Amino acid sequence: MKPTILLVDDSRLLRTANHRALLRAGYDVIDAEDGQRGLELAQERLPDLILLDMMLPKVSGPEVLRTLKNDPRTNLIPVIVLSALSHKNKEKLEHDGAAGYVEKSDDLLKNDSALLVQAIQEVLGARPKLPN
Repeated sequence: MKPTILLVDDSRLLRTANHRALLRAGYDVIDAEDGQRGLELAQERLPDLILLDMMLPKVSGPEVLRTLKNDPRTNLIPVIVLSALSHKNKEKLEHDGAAGYVEKSDDLLKNDSALLVQAIQEVLGARPKLPN
């Protein structure tokens, strides 16, 4: 069974480009355009991993991350943060429960989201297998 990735990003361009790249990499992908919908889908679908933008309408990325990590149904789902903010926020985000950080930049699109796919593979590969 293919891993399911929840992609939460308000940029239609980035969401579409990353969605396509993740499908080509062999993942099932669910999209959300704002933090509120991202939380709803995370709780309903329980994806294998969440890609989370920090600057979101309705519910901010940091609030989505806190909510996910405080909910027993979703707290074990790894979250990779997507942000245009500098790497200096990386430590705080990891302290708040993020499993990884990918900086939004032109390189992300130029390389066909290869950096994003690599980060996902690293996080999912390092994740302990849960009992069935």
